Amino acid sequence: MSAPSSAAEPAPAETSTLKVAVTDPIITRFADHLTAGAPDHEWIFTDGTAKAERTAILAGADVVVCSRMEAEEAAACTARLVQVTGAGLDRVAVASLPETVAVANTFHHERSIAEHVLMSILMLSRRLPVADEELRAGVWRTIATDPDVPLHRTLDTMTLGVVGYGGIGSETARLAAALGMDIVAVRSRPEAPLPDDGARPRWVGGIGELPRLLAESDVVVVTVPLTAATEGMIGVPEFAAMRPDALLVNVARGPVVDQAALYGALLERRIGGAAIDVWWGAPAAGRTPPADFAFGELPNVVLTPHYSGHARSTFEQRARDIAENVNRLAAGGQLINRVR
Repeated sequence: MSAPSSAAEPAPAETSTLKVAVTDPIITRFADHLTAGAPDHEWIFTDGTAKAERTAILAGADVVVCSRMEAEEAAACTARLVQVTGAGLDRVAVASLPETVAVANTFHHERSIAEHVLMSILMLSRRLPVADEELRAGVWRTIATDPDVPLHRTLDTMTLGVVGYGGIGSETARLAAALGMDIVAVRSRPEAPLPDDGARPRWVGGIGELPRLLAESDVVVVTVPLTAATEGMIGVPEFAAMRPDALLVNVARGPVVDQAALYGALLERRIGGAAIDVWWGAPAAGRTPPADFAFGELPNVVLTPHYSGHARSTFEQRARDIAENVNRLAAGGQLINRVR
């Protein structure tokens, strides 16, 4: 029998019951994952709640789980934690929150978006939107019937240029490399270690090497966050630097790309095509898709309603992150993905 230890056993961390207000209607659909992951807390789902009642609920909440928060609401926030339900913070007025409020976000959309990028590349490079429309109209048009129809390229003959090499960019590169694509990349911190995922770009440079990337790439995928530094970073000079048959895939934010410059490059066939999943504002009557130019009338585009990350697994894993942070906050632990 072993001798008793003279060291005192650590006392278990004290936990408290928290009131958690959820305002995001999408993550509300995964309420069972949230409540099962943190069952000892009071969960209040405010989707559809009248504004006055919602304001009262938020005022008494320890945690606010949201995808957006306006400046007025943020300034009045008394919660200990604002848990953003996605990666982007551009729709949450973080600067207006009191300094006592912690902020965290969550991700898990990388795989879904990376698959969307590859799908878009294949659709554009194989002229899928045009071929589908022609065949539906009764037109059988191939290289056997029309010498102007181009031959396909396979992915292993293409170079993918990744603008921004964070989670989305690196996962896209990993999947693309597995299919034989050559990878080059630029990011704000080129000296940072690369993910240990098996994908090794041929080179990784700073943002200053963007012209080189554009000149070398058959496909350019944009994955940077929207900041003052990245707004409009892909404009007229950048499209001029791209190959005339190159493709652009934007899964970042709409304003990272100058929409007038993109429309002109597509209309005048100065680039081969584009896949647009992110837009310039919110949809509205007469402005859906939300852009100032008629992208929907162009044949060399793939247009989607900002849904590249909308896999079920994305939200199930986000719900687990959120529940984990509620538990950690209650126990006085370190939050995951804390950004402030």
